[in-house]
Amino acid sequence: MSEEANSVELKKTGVENNGFVADQGSEEHAIPDSRKNSQTEDQVFAIKLDSFEDQILLKPYAGMPKEVLLKFSNQPCYKITREILFWLIIVATLAIIAATITVIALSPKCLDWWQRSPIYQVYPKSFRDSDNDGSGDLKGVQEKIDHFVYLDVSTVWVAPFYKSTLKDYRYAVDDFRSVDPSFGTMTDFEDLLAALHDKGIKLIIDLIPNHTSNKHNWFELSRNRTDKYTDYYIWHDCGFSEGRVTPPNNWVSVYGNSSWEYDNVRKQCYLHQFRKEQPDLNFFNPDVQNEIMDIIKFWLEKGVDGFTVDAAKFLLEAEHLRDEPQVNKLQDPATIINYEELYHDYTTTQIGMHDILRDFRQTMNTYSREPGRYRFMGTESNDQSTVGRTMLYYGNSFTQEADFPLNFYLFDLNTDISGNAVFDLVDLWMKSMPKGKWPHWMVGSPSNSRIASRVGTSYVKVINMLLLTLPGTPTTYYGEELGMEDNPALSNTADVSGEHNPAELPEKTPMQWDTSSNAGFNGGNKTWLPVNQDYQVTNVEVQMTKPDSTLNLYRDIIQLRKRELPLHRGWLCYAWKDANVFAYVRETDGLNKVFMMVLNFGMASSVNIKNAIPDLPAQAKIRLSTIASKSGNTVNMDNIRTERGEGLILEYKTDKPLHNKEAFHNQCFISEKACYSSAFDLLYKNC
Repeated sequence: MSEEANSVELKKTGVENNGFVADQGSEEHAIPDSRKNSQTEDQVFAIKLDSFEDQILLKPYAGMPKEVLLKFSNQPCYKITREILFWLIIVATLAIIAATITVIALSPKCLDWWQRSPIYQVYPKSFRDSDNDGSGDLKGVQEKIDHFVYLDVSTVWVAPFYKSTLKDYRYAVDDFRSVDPSFGTMTDFEDLLAALHDKGIKLIIDLIPNHTSNKHNWFELSRNRTDKYTDYYIWHDCGFSEGRVTPPNNWVSVYGNSSWEYDNVRKQCYLHQFRKEQPDLNFFNPDVQNEIMDIIKFWLEKGVDGFTVDAAKFLLEAEHLRDEPQVNKLQDPATIINYEELYHDYTTTQIGMHDILRDFRQTMNTYSREPGRYRFMGTESNDQSTVGRTMLYYGNSFTQEADFPLNFYLFDLNTDISGNAVFDLVDLWMKSMPKGKWPHWMVGSPSNSRIASRVGTSYVKVINMLLLTLPGTPTTYYGEELGMEDNPALSNTADVSGEHNPAELPEKTPMQWDTSSNAGFNGGNKTWLPVNQDYQVTNVEVQMTKPDSTLNLYRDIIQLRKRELPLHRGWLCYAWKDANVFAYVRETDGLNKVFMMVLNFGMASSVNIKNAIPDLPAQAKIRLSTIASKSGNTVNMDNIRTERGEGLILEYKTDKPLHNKEAFHNQCFISEKACYSSAFDLLYKNC
């Protein structure tokens, strides 16, 4: 190619600077002709661009000026790349937002703290005595927090410790905002609460709204008709016949005899559905409701994590005061003195009672807004055969009430225990419970004989296995993790103070910590009740050292429950029941790992569960057994052998879960349904 073709002509039309000229505009100073040869009006410069660019390749560099940057940014290779990156970022952002929304929309509700852990119930008078006065106290509970940590429980329920006249074991309250001196001080309570929270343990206490003691300041003001307190309790005129008080109606207290007591100060009768020292509050009075709301707020502001509402069904009584129907219509009305002799249509579960409980729930909800600080509410209402009434405490899909009502039906287990009997009690609750609600289980309490004494020590381990592997929240009464028994010698002990029902003393013996004097309950010379004689063997210190102990099995099951998804929020499906064995599975949608519990509540037995469920695998692994030496072994599903009181937790894999089978449609139950995605290792709903 010629130079002309590869050149660009630049015409210079300006004036060349040839030095200073005084006055270029005058003719006198015109440029000489001799210099015009070096200057032209139109001077052409030729630059060979191609050859120059070959020698100097210009590339983008840091700090380039805008003019250079624009030169490169408009080139197609950069412009297209930039646009591709821009749209990729937009698409990726939208995808992340969509994925986040999808995950949130499809994610099931996380289990709350009251669902994730068993509840450990402490009777403080019998748990640990810190000052050696013979009676347990709040400081003693704090001293033993490491026991809760060892068990791996994260919820503790402490029985009433309010200032009390001691009637009905602290349920006759003199002051709802004070700690009874026998348990310590409010500072002791605050220290206990802080120490529990430091260990990640929640604290539940009792709320006793139905009544106060007759020493409460409200009652003193009410009996004297002082201002608003006049109608804080249920007062009514009584009749007199032959010098004897005639009550307004035939209502009988839970403890027998008339539920009316005459007061010489007010000259009227007051209602007490429990002991005469426990007058019922009048919940038709808005001021009374506000007082209880303020008490709830007082303890929530202290930091407690929840309440169990005691005697909930007794909160309201019919205002018409009609006689309640007799169970035996032929019985002479004058002879009715026992609670069981009447149908309590007018003194329990009255219209408006659930509205009061919902108000309690709403008050607690105002303190539940902080993440991780949900406030629990349970209700105590033993409705016995009318289980449907108990289920009303769950609320409904529109209105929240209790997180669960306490389940007392396993208290019916006794020496005639069998596989069928256990199945019936479990099935009663599961089939009666509203769909999707959370179950609760307990076998002991401060007012019920210990399970080891009711059914026999042979069944303690398998009962604990049942509690900890059923869906829902189990509650363990102190000492049940050891297999503590009642002290039968206390059944006939007189209680001159009136604090306790003598029949309920055997299950309140001091906690058995070690082999030292008084079983480690204290270091003093006395205990408020004698320590059970078996404390040398049945105690925490000894059982911690034995891998096959009741204590360590209890702990192992809790840890397995926490690790394995099907055990803490999976389906429950019945697999087998007969006079000896009750078996059920726990399984989760999307997860092929299944756990089967085979629990023996009768005599030694072999069962062929594979014959009943052909899709089961031929063998399963024993994850845990009440007989420690069997753990880790393999069993044949067509011949599962269990000894008397033995329990097995079996693990197997299957792609055919029972809850998907039509034959098990009415035999499977789920609470807080969730499905597992192995691809993303997460839970989702709507599966």
